[in-house]
Amino acid sequence: MGNSKKLTDKGFVLKTRRFELRLSEQELQQLIELEKSLGISRADIVRIRVLQKATKMLVNSKELMKQLNDIGTELGRSGNNINQLARHANILHKQGMLSQSISTEFNSLLGKYIAVLQELEKSIRQVIRLMKG
Repeated sequence: MGNSKKLTDKGFVLKTRRFELRLSEQELQQLIELEKSLGISRADIVRIRVLQKATKMLVNSKELMKQLNDIGTELGRSGNNINQLARHANILHKQGMLSQSISTEFNSLLGKYIAVLQELEKSIRQVIRLMKG
């Protein structure tokens, strides 16, 4: 084994080998922006993407958390709207004014909404698995 595999007293691997990478100015700026947004060093970015064969996904965690928060907000709004529609339908039903066609259409749309929610759940679980590596 080379020096890069030796463990120190604290259990870290010594990294004694250097690797030079030539980039255009635009590529360097992209790398710097990636470094800032991910909060990891350039060396770690290269190690993850090259040595781990891109099996580990680099994710801008701040952006991901913002997007997940936005999704949660929209899901909350959708849930509120569904509750309002259900309440209104119940009131109309008690008054005998709810037509069967509206009830059928509501149930159909609610079924589609649930299917979309299930797909969203699958997608979020896939993102979580990719982030874990």
